[in-house]
Amino acid sequence: MSLKIVTKRCKGCGICAALCPKKVLKVNEVEKIEVVNEKECIKCGQCELHCPDYAIFVEK
Repeated sequence: MSLKIVTKRCKGCGICAALCPKKVLKVNEVEKIEVVNEKECIKCGQCELHCPDYAIFVEK
């Protein structure tokens, strides 16, 4: 897996999903981030860089 999400830290703000150029992430019904299309991930790191809670990491 290229994206690692620490759901306990995620508050569902959606910043990472909004900044993802390939729309790989979305906020689910329990207000946590989830990966919806991992194959499209280009590992740009925008989600990791802008997460205020350090809840998402890009593994290269």
